[in-house]
Amino acid sequence: MAGNLLLLCLAFFVTLSTALSSPIGVCYGMLGNDLPPPTEVINMYKLNQIGLMRLYDPNHEALEALRGSGINVVVGVRNDELQQLASTESAADDWVAAYIRPYWPQVNFRYIAVGNEVIPGEVAKYVLPAMQNLHNALSSGVLNSIEQIKVSTAVAMTVLGESCPPSAATFSQDTAEYMVPIARYLNNIGAPLLVNVYPYFTYVENPSDVSLPYALFASENAVVTDDGLSYYNLFDAMVDAVYASLEKAGAPQVRVVVSETGWPSGGNGNVTTPSTAQKYNSNLIRHVLSSHGTPRRPGKSVETYLFAMFNENMKSGEAVERQWGLFYPNKTPVYPINFEGQRMEVQRMEPVTESNASALLAQSAVILCLCLISFFLISM
Repeated sequence: MAGNLLLLCLAFFVTLSTALSSPIGVCYGMLGNDLPPPTEVINMYKLNQIGLMRLYDPNHEALEALRGSGINVVVGVRNDELQQLASTESAADDWVAAYIRPYWPQVNFRYIAVGNEVIPGEVAKYVLPAMQNLHNALSSGVLNSIEQIKVSTAVAMTVLGESCPPSAATFSQDTAEYMVPIARYLNNIGAPLLVNVYPYFTYVENPSDVSLPYALFASENAVVTDDGLSYYNLFDAMVDAVYASLEKAGAPQVRVVVSETGWPSGGNGNVTTPSTAQKYNSNLIRHVLSSHGTPRRPGKSVETYLFAMFNENMKSGEAVERQWGLFYPNKTPVYPINFEGQRMEVQRMEPVTESNASALLAQSAVILCLCLISFFLISM
């Protein structure tokens, strides 16, 4: 009995310690007219122990629901706001006053994503000055929160020119004039680059060159060997291509955060079945939680946000665009998926985040000590 008690306590401690450092989040998109209200969505995150969330705009109702939840949030700046935020520091001050100051620190803002996939494009030139103004706004006044909230931007893999093999990757001619200064700025302020990484699109655009097992983390053998590094999955190769580009841009310290990734469950024939989507997302979660990192950055987990929480029926484009969700709007799962070893819909632990990690670790240490004392008393 004593041995079983000790094993139970140790298992609890290991499980909690793993949850504390979980680098997996989920994107909360709102392009649907049948989605549950934010209060219910936040509760779903809490019940399913999802401690990281990406919001695409600073929705007040969602931010109110996030108060005291412990969930770490990536909040987006809308693309149509970039020009104004880049024009004057006062515009950035107003944005922070409207969307950050009323909620911080009750809401754990992790990053501010200044625009989503606008490079290259007409508003690309506004991204860096908008980032600089928001960074300055955060570091001034009563907030004094610059160490807690990092400013970045979310880009697509299309910012790269050459990307295969990963070591040959660089920012493209169309994007280098924007990406190189942005990368160096992120390097200076200690902020990550947010990148939307989709092996799905790479596979469907190049099915003759990219195997499905390679895209689904299911290849048993190395598919790409590059400068002595072996790649068994496309996700790692894509992330390392970004790292190689950052290094060549003079920003070797910038960390890559995968701000979107996923696989649709329908809309494109046999490639987009619930089973295939389940395989990609489940294998991705296991890979990220393994803490193996990537061949170019071994031993460092890649903070990753699954796209998306729900199927969103108001997204434009082909049918496949409306079938990326882990859950239907009625809150039932699209397919079973393992999230830290259990199905998402049956998780019942509170979310664990950086803000409460120290307290929870202390609590778990106390519990472990009590278990050990009980073990020795029973053994006497």
